[in-house]
Amino acid sequence: MLQHMLRAAGGGSTYTLAVALEATPYVRAYRFSSTKGFGAAYSNPGTLPTDVGNGIAFTSDGTAIAVAHNTSPYVSAYPWSGGGFGSKFSNPATGVGDDGNAIAFSDANNAVAIAIASTPYINVYAWSGSGFGSKFSNPATLPTGIGNGVAFTADDSAIAVAHTTSPYISVYPWSGSGFGSKFSNPATLPTGTGASVAFSPDGAAIAVGHSTSPYVSVYPWSGSGFGSKFSNPASLPAGTAQGIAFSPDSTALAVAHVNFPYISAYPWSGSGFGTKFANPATRPIDDGYGVAFSPDGLSLAVANLFAPGITAYPWSASGFGTKFANPTTGSSNCRAIAFGVI
Repeated sequence: MLQHMLRAAGGGSTYTLAVALEATPYVRAYRFSSTKGFGAAYSNPGTLPTDVGNGIAFTSDGTAIAVAHNTSPYVSAYPWSGGGFGSKFSNPATGVGDDGNAIAFSDANNAVAIAIASTPYINVYAWSGSGFGSKFSNPATLPTGIGNGVAFTADDSAIAVAHTTSPYISVYPWSGSGFGSKFSNPATLPTGTGASVAFSPDGAAIAVGHSTSPYVSVYPWSGSGFGSKFSNPASLPAGTAQGIAFSPDSTALAVAHVNFPYISAYPWSGSGFGTKFANPATRPIDDGYGVAFSPDGLSLAVANLFAPGITAYPWSASGFGTKFANPTTGSSNCRAIAFGVI
């Protein structure tokens, strides 16, 4: 993913910013400039997701968008272009089976993973320009509870699932053949329900957002799995870390969380957390449920409850800039957020 993001950065700063919503139309997408903020909203897809949108993701080349949601078929995916949503792809032949809580594409765009609310807690399907392919076999050792977050490493060599029951995080080798044998659990586990997960774009760290203090746990990551947990940040997030994201250059880590100020961001390096960036002058309106950096790293957006539902800021090495104006078409009760390169 890092290589793709850097290519995108070199190609300009106009993107798509999409959110998964609690109420109809359950998904909304906007034109977005990392220097000017929100443009117009795209027209809604012709076939909407069927219920509450919980997760959203673009392919790394920006040619498809997918929403994980409540109610069958639990996932809805669409071709994407500069003109917006295309006609919905056919549902996967092997159904998802329960509420989709999070979704991620592999960087090579040949797999799509959905964290779900019942066993096996994670489903992964082959993906191509034609949409869903066959479901990969379940991992031999399943996650131990409801899947709430999912992420691939930038080189697609591993897949992680944040879930509700100890050890709260499960990570597996990933290849064209599917899941490998589960990596050993970290020596120091997250302290509560896993709510979100992200790998750093440089592949050197994995961050888990969870439900109890310190709300975020970060570990070195390598081909051998977890290293020793980094020290907690001096200033902790204020509540459950519902969303977590590294900047494209792996120099910052942002946490969307419940409780004021709803977003916390930190410098990040091989030594771990730096001193928390000052809170933005204009905070998100309520609990943070998702967070994403633009592919060029020049802006940061937060999905939150209540209108306008999305709060976006310029981003730099100094932290938050002055909040961008709200989108003209608001999106209350946003549950997840993602940038696309088109």
